Amino acid sequence: MSHSVRRHLRLDIDEYDATIRRFIPGYEEMIATAARAVAAGGPEWVLDLGAGTGALAGAVLDLTEDTTVELLDVDEVMLGRARVRLSRFGDRARFTVGSFDEPLSPCDAVMASLALHHVPTLEAKAGLFGRAHQALRPGGVLVNADVTMPAIGPGRDDAYQAWADHLVSGGMSRQEAFDHFAAWSSEDTYFPMEAELEALGAAGFESSCPWRRGVSTVVVGRRL
Repeated sequence: MSHSVRRHLRLDIDEYDATIRRFIPGYEEMIATAARAVAAGGPEWVLDLGAGTGALAGAVLDLTEDTTVELLDVDEVMLGRARVRLSRFGDRARFTVGSFDEPLSPCDAVMASLALHHVPTLEAKAGLFGRAHQALRPGGVLVNADVTMPAIGPGRDDAYQAWADHLVSGGMSRQEAFDHFAAWSSEDTYFPMEAELEALGAAGFESSCPWRRGVSTVVVGRRL
């Protein structure tokens, strides 16, 4: 999977951390919730899929003392930003250029934030969940902080309108908001939250949704 955040979101990497807060409702609370769900199990080794600039990795490392996070991303520019951001953690932050389309290395937790919506089909996402289940040790967790969207119908239209309201509140025009949605649709696929939970269950996880704000969602799968 090849992906460039600079091209996809049409912004400079230096602007990413500020801009993503305007794009995603409840971004900071979403990241904090996901980090707590990962850190709660006291994991030794965490795999961060599509880790970007390292916001979620940093939140987990701040909550733990002995955890190591391996940040996996195909976008070397984003990983470069993450290296700077997480330099204070030394060897507790590791960086790997690579795709989560490949088999995953053994770990205690798998996490992702605003990355797995680049998986284009529910079948492919179920395959990823299966690979995560195989990589996780018993009791491990998969935590995904991302956008979910109702299936086609009035509920989906309402969700996009509410999301546009958030972008407008940050200074964007409504037309600009929907222009962004149209541009993102070339690479982004948002599934219903219920479908995400069902796919986790089919992969062998005990699944739940501990947090949701509009389209922003945190889902958790626990390997029994």
